[in-house]
Amino acid sequence: MSRKRGVGIAVGAVVIIGGVGALAVLGVTALINSISFEPIDFESFGGDAGPRVEVAAPVAAPTTEDGSVDADWLADTAHETGIPERALAAYAAADVRARADGCAVGWNTLAGIGWVESHHGTLQGGSIDADGGARPAIIGIPLDGTNETMAIPDTDGGALDGDTEWDRAVGPLQFIPETWTRWAVDATGDGHADPHQIDDAAATAAHYLCRLDGSLEQGEQWIRAIRSYNDTFDYQTRVATAAERYADAAVR
Repeated sequence: MSRKRGVGIAVGAVVIIGGVGALAVLGVTALINSISFEPIDFESFGGDAGPRVEVAAPVAAPTTEDGSVDADWLADTAHETGIPERALAAYAAADVRARADGCAVGWNTLAGIGWVESHHGTLQGGSIDADGGARPAIIGIPLDGTNETMAIPDTDGGALDGDTEWDRAVGPLQFIPETWTRWAVDATGDGHADPHQIDDAAATAAHYLCRLDGSLEQGEQWIRAIRSYNDTFDYQTRVATAAERYADAAVR
C-alpha cells in the first residue's frame, strides 16, 4: 500500500469553466482550449515537490475473475489518491474495456484528464452520484470566440448543452457536442450515451484517445492521444503530471 495518502493534486485549478475538449469537424480534429488555469502548485502533489512530467505510462487496475475491477483496490486507491471512488470506478472500467479491444489507455490517464477538466466532477460544489451522474451538470462557457475560445456555432440544437446559438463543452470530461455525437459510447447499456454520466464519459474518452494509434503504451502514442484532446503543451503536462502522481499513489 502506498504511503502517499490523500494526494492533493493542484494541477489545473479552473478559473473559467469553459471546456477543454476535442472537436471533430469534417474529419479534422479542431482542438479547443477555453479554460484558463492557475499555475500548477507542485508542492501539493502528495506533499512533495517534484518535476513536471511530459508523458505518463498507462496503468491497469487489478481485476477479478469475471473481469470487473477489484472492489478493495477501488476503495483503497480512492482513499490514497483522493479521487472520488465512483469516478475512479469509471476510469478503471473504461481502461478495462479499452484493453479488451487491445488499447492500453490507463485508468490513471483518464483520471489525469478528469482532474484537469472538472476535478472529477466536483467543480462548483458538484459530485458524481451513485448512478454515475454528475450533478449539477457541468456545462462550459459559450464557445463564441471570446475568452480565448474558438467560435463554434451550435451543432446539437442545444440538446446536450442547452445552448442553441453556440456549442459548449459538457460533462465531467468536457466534450464538445459534435465530438460526443461522433464518438459517444453507451457504457451503461441503457440505450443512451450521456456526456454527464461518468461511465459513458470515461468510456468515450478512452474510445477517442485510442482512435489514432490503437494504444497509448508508447510515449509518443500517449502524447499524440492527449494532444488530440487538447493541443497544448501545458495541457499535456498537466494531465501527465496528474496521471503519474495518481499512479504513484495508487495501491499496488
